[in-house]
Amino acid sequence: MLAALLALAAAQDAPVAPKPLFRDPVHDGAADASTVYDPATREWVMFYTNRRADLPVTDKDVSWVHGTHIGTARSKDGAAWRYGGVAAIPASCTGQTLWAPEVQRFGDTWHMWLTVVPGVFVDWNAPRFIVHLTSRDLKTWTCGERLDLGSDRVIDASVVALPGGGYRLWFNNERAGKAIRYADSADLVHWQVKDTVVDTPGEGPKAFRWKGRWWLVSDAWKGLLVMRSDDATHWTRQPGYLLGDAGKQPTDRAKGQHPDVIVSGDRAYLVYFVHQGGEPRAERDPAWARRSVLQIAEIVEQDGILSIDREAPIRLRLAPPAGQQP
Repeated sequence: MLAALLALAAAQDAPVAPKPLFRDPVHDGAADASTVYDPATREWVMFYTNRRADLPVTDKDVSWVHGTHIGTARSKDGAAWRYGGVAAIPASCTGQTLWAPEVQRFGDTWHMWLTVVPGVFVDWNAPRFIVHLTSRDLKTWTCGERLDLGSDRVIDASVVALPGGGYRLWFNNERAGKAIRYADSADLVHWQVKDTVVDTPGEGPKAFRWKGRWWLVSDAWKGLLVMRSDDATHWTRQPGYLLGDAGKQPTDRAKGQHPDVIVSGDRAYLVYFVHQGGEPRAERDPAWARRSVLQIAEIVEQDGILSIDREAPIRLRLAPPAGQQP
């Protein structure tokens, strides 16, 4: 009882997360977040695609989504974030365009799976691949291998450790109609592609374990598709989509895209990006719609169904993951 009362008191004293949660100060195009806890600094660290949303280009020129670095931000509580600069990603094993970082800690090593496009292009017709990197401190990254996933156009990795041993990676195979597939590995280096999880078009899968189930949330471009599983192999699709309708508050007035999930104790939070086409500024400056910000909302589960109330204020003080408390 005392522990519950202390937890309640701490939650009531926590700061309210702002809208937006984070806005990139360089190009104003934050997207595709991956958020982890750094026990060395006792901070939460966010890695994200830093789109060049302020680049003056024509409507059909998508070079602003290329030539992108990976931005970083840090927070003590998950509510107030400060810009941390560009991640030190080695150019020798990557390329000019870096997308969708996936960061996880296994043992005493940090791992990053990064989508790479080898150049800057004005259209979407270019190869894409996923590269594995490692780090001891989340600051200096070492090149690993380029993943062989059976296609020259794969993006958006999500990786988990399986309870029985080994690892599973979900990704988007653009050559297969942008289906979301998965691959297994015993060593985080050699991967065997297994099957398709979602055959309808989508991207940005995020797999996580919460409340005794596995969940997979992905961006279907009309909201976020949700699937649940007891074994991370056989999935049940949830009806409808999360965040498919525009929000009502400033900077959150468009559909939610490319999810990240933070599990904090028995609670879970969805981090998503929102294009700014629904803002008044976009009415006089159509290019403003390219800009994007990161938002956060609490995930609610009832009878195996997830829901999000993006309008609800969130008092947020994220707890360190189990085993990583100071």
